[in-house]
Amino acid sequence: MKILLTALNAKYIHSNPAIFSLKSYAEEHGISVDIMEFSINQSPDLILQEIYEQHPDFIGFSCYIWNISMMRILVQEYHKLDPLTALWLGGPEVSHAPVEVMNELPELTGIMYGEGEISFFNVLNAYLSSSEHKSVTNASERPFYDTDCIPVLSGVKGIVYRNPQNGQIITNDPQPLTDFSALPFLYKQEMDLHSFTNRIVYYESARGCPFQCSYCLSSIDKTTRVRDTARVTKELQHFLDLHVPQVKFIDRTFNFNRSRAMEIWHYLIEHDNQVTNFHFEIKGDLLDDEQLALLRQARPGLFQFEIGVQTTNPDTIKAIRRATDLKKLQHVVSVLRKDYRIHLHLDLIAGLPYEDLASFATSFHEVYLMQPHQLQLGFLKVLQGSLMHEQAKEFGIISKSYPPYEVMKTAWLSYDDVIHLKLIEEMVEVYFNSGQFTYSLQYLEHFFATSYDMFKELAAFYKRNGVHQLQHARIKRYELLLECMECYSNECEVEESLFSGFSLPLFKELLTLDAYLRENMKSRPKFSGPVVFYERDKSSRIKETQQTHSEQFSFMLLESAKTGIAIPETRTYLFDYRSRSPMTNNAAFTIL
Repeated sequence: MKILLTALNAKYIHSNPAIFSLKSYAEEHGISVDIMEFSINQSPDLILQEIYEQHPDFIGFSCYIWNISMMRILVQEYHKLDPLTALWLGGPEVSHAPVEVMNELPELTGIMYGEGEISFFNVLNAYLSSSEHKSVTNASERPFYDTDCIPVLSGVKGIVYRNPQNGQIITNDPQPLTDFSALPFLYKQEMDLHSFTNRIVYYESARGCPFQCSYCLSSIDKTTRVRDTARVTKELQHFLDLHVPQVKFIDRTFNFNRSRAMEIWHYLIEHDNQVTNFHFEIKGDLLDDEQLALLRQARPGLFQFEIGVQTTNPDTIKAIRRATDLKKLQHVVSVLRKDYRIHLHLDLIAGLPYEDLASFATSFHEVYLMQPHQLQLGFLKVLQGSLMHEQAKEFGIISKSYPPYEVMKTAWLSYDDVIHLKLIEEMVEVYFNSGQFTYSLQYLEHFFATSYDMFKELAAFYKRNGVHQLQHARIKRYELLLECMECYSNECEVEESLFSGFSLPLFKELLTLDAYLRENMKSRPKFSGPVVFYERDKSSRIKETQQTHSEQFSFMLLESAKTGIAIPETRTYLFDYRSRSPMTNNAAFTIL
């Protein structure tokens, strides 16, 4: 019997921890399972072909909002190729309404809803038990559609399945919550994780969430369970020993248990291999001075924190059932940012109740002022099964009927506003989250009333010139930013505007510096002025200092009262691309 678990990830670099956990549990109990992972960016035809070439008897598909549309196609098409293959779905996107999904997809054998490890093993065991008394010699004798299997499946909790004899859909009782610490490590101890080269390894140390955010499916599970800390540290050591580049915890709120979070952070600091980065989703305002002191001991780049701010509007915070101490959060982020050891991602959600465009602009600016390394602007997803889905009519929320069920308009936000915010999101991704325009943006910030206004001007320029939603070469992004600021400065009434102190030559130099910090270019960008520099002298300086590139800049050394940017004096910058910041990925440099 060939059993196959299949995942369609959002990107190649992602992996699916769910199918690894199912495989690990089944194999610990003596049932062999194969895994195939794909990306939603791959052709459905290619995926179908590769699955078919494995000739599985049982296929389990792991379903989420980002892949459910393609999963439906695969189920329908594969059933045409081999009607006797058992086709099962599992995952959050099919757990909230499994009977409806079964009715929509008559090709399905069944759905596992809720936690899957035990249900998955019991389903496989039912199939294997029903075939023990048979000699299966061809496809027509597979046990999966034989009524002998039905009495055994009737005792498996956490599943919905179809009676092959009469087509009746049967719903079994839910599977009780698992003893999380009793589950085996989802990656084999002896497993060679080289297959995860250039990919993210996911890890789960807790299930459930103690908070009740109305837009999140995790709020449905009122029970939060943690994995035994001794087991967690032992398993994390496996990643450390193999020098895995990044491990991403999928715990919904890692630090809800203060002492446990500190114990794990302390272990990782003590056993740091100087390579592995660990990503945690945390609630920032729960951190206290003792925890901040501990985190101050971490190697720069060891930890990466994702903090869901979502909004700074107090009415919105109340409406979505969050409890956020914004002043405490601002303090915590400022401390973490000052220490410059932890890469910080702060999240915002557009389309929440009581937040119009002006309110969102305020939330955006207040979060931007916290100086995160990344500001992730997302849009509300009205997930079926969530409280927000039930309240959608009350809040005038209209969302798309297909995954990922993203907001289109609300009682406070028009669809025109959403389109505008999509452009803002694009500008934030390109110019802020890329980390490629550090000095350029720091300079521009002084010439706009708010950070939101700065990105709004960029968005308007892109829209006006028809260059939005296009894949531009990196250097083209610099050229477009320069062109935007040239146009904006020309349009402003210089004497009366914030732009009165703007220096175009200085801005070009800053753009050039940002470009060289990321890339060892063979020639200066065309927007940079010519540099008077002898190649012989340039080569000797590089050789003498063992650096890898040098360039001249005319930055200012006298501080400007308005911007803090200095007055021109020619200096030589030596860039070392062999040494990059773990926080920004910028090349190291020295100034002669």
